[in-house]
Amino acid sequence: MSPVETDLALASACETRIVNAWPAPTTLIVDDWVVRFANGYSGRANSATALRAGADMDDATLAFVEARYREAGLPPRIRFTPLMADGLRERLDARSYRVETASYGMVAELDPAAAASIEGLVLTPVAEPAWTDGVAALQTGAKRNRDHLAAIVGGVRVPAAFATLMLEGRPAAYAMSVAERGMAEIGAVIVDESLRGRGLGKAIVQGLMGWAAWQGCRLAYLQVDQTNGLAHELYRRLGFRTVYAYETRMLAP
Repeated sequence: MSPVETDLALASACETRIVNAWPAPTTLIVDDWVVRFANGYSGRANSATALRAGADMDDATLAFVEARYREAGLPPRIRFTPLMADGLRERLDARSYRVETASYGMVAELDPAAAASIEGLVLTPVAEPAWTDGVAALQTGAKRNRDHLAAIVGGVRVPAAFATLMLEGRPAAYAMSVAERGMAEIGAVIVDESLRGRGLGKAIVQGLMGWAAWQGCRLAYLQVDQTNGLAHELYRRLGFRTVYAYETRMLAP
């Protein structure tokens, strides 16, 4: 993929809303950073993230943040987004912060007139146990812990839609969307592996884009792993464009 031309304003709008769209059970605000703890479930909910462009950390602040993660039994993680100071990147490289995952932030304009009704799509305003159980069952590793997932999605305090796409009488795909101040995050998209290749991921994302438009949002945003070419192409076809790239980095033991 060609280099990303970062849109700092949109990156900031997404990053500040992500804190509320995917809320960690414990959150600290440390200067220009949000430091989040969610029992190790997902990198973004267990990492420090810049909230403003040019966010920096001096040595004392960095030591404070790292100590909080170690006390929680978690490895220190920092999300290297375009909002962090360039000098900090170099200092963290020298401290052996290594790439764990690399992602793109993507944004699409929403058109209420283009919203389509999706057959079999069920939306609820809260994450009901069946939704949480279903998502956890399709995940791998630490993300199979349904209680840790429930602790995150149960903390959403802004308008939300938890989507289940039914096919032939059984759940086939899951996702969620959270609307805040004119933008809606779409996340937790997962399709039953035995049913992949049937357009279910596209359908459930389209359904949530429609929900977001009906909520009055003008933009939808999401994050996708840089190695997931199929998902990136799907979102591109749905009108999403890449506005920034970032890495989640973990301090090497």
